[in-house]
Amino acid sequence: MRLRLPTEHPAEPPTGYKIAHPVLWQDGSRAGFTGVSLGGALPYGVVADAGCVYGRRHRPPARRCDCGFHCVRERAAAEALLCITEHRAAVLLEVSVLGAYIRFERGYRSARQRVRTMTVGPCACGAPALALADAGWGRPGRSALAATCAGCVRGRTPVTFAAFARLAGDGLRVVAAPGAEVLPGPAGAESAPAAGGPGSQAVPGMPELVAEAALLQARLDWFQTRLALLGERGPGGAGQG
Repeated sequence: MRLRLPTEHPAEPPTGYKIAHPVLWQDGSRAGFTGVSLGGALPYGVVADAGCVYGRRHRPPARRCDCGFHCVRERAAAEALLCITEHRAAVLLEVSVLGAYIRFERGYRSARQRVRTMTVGPCACGAPALALADAGWGRPGRSALAATCAGCVRGRTPVTFAAFARLAGDGLRVVAAPGAEVLPGPAGAESAPAAGGPGSQAVPGMPELVAEAALLQARLDWFQTRLALLGERGPGGAGQG
């Protein structure tokens, strides 16, 4: 006798939460995500279909396999994962569970998903993040991004939250965690709509120029402060020689 799982027919797709690393395609034309565990080698977009990471020919999510998109039902449970050392640079995703799915005690494993919102935490130094920048690692053809503040971005090219949302497309909303700062996007929005979508009037390259101008201003303020301190100490002050 073959046991069958009970079938659900929800009026709306269930909502789930997970963590992931934002990634940027090598040519800068697209943005997406990569997982933190089993499916980390398979980057995905805002709307994506799951594949079996073991290369099997069954359709995810299979009962006797771990394939499919994993997520938890409670936001707090996903946020708790961000406390793990190797996941500190990850972002929080709110997703719609689509297609066939298997319900577990704490979450779902689904055949399809849509990422609705990406929440970015603080910079690694603890300061509020105002953009994303190269995290120093990646996957073939894709560079991982991490939250950064003006002081830590240095020579890396920043990607504003609005620019990431535009490159990811499909209506992704990018927000900063409570208390974090955000560089203004087109028309004062906290994230930009998908390129070519309704209400999209962003000038190509403008979010990046806004980010670089803000970061350069922050560096200039830092140098002016240092020069002022040197001036107060005078030519014969301590520390010379």
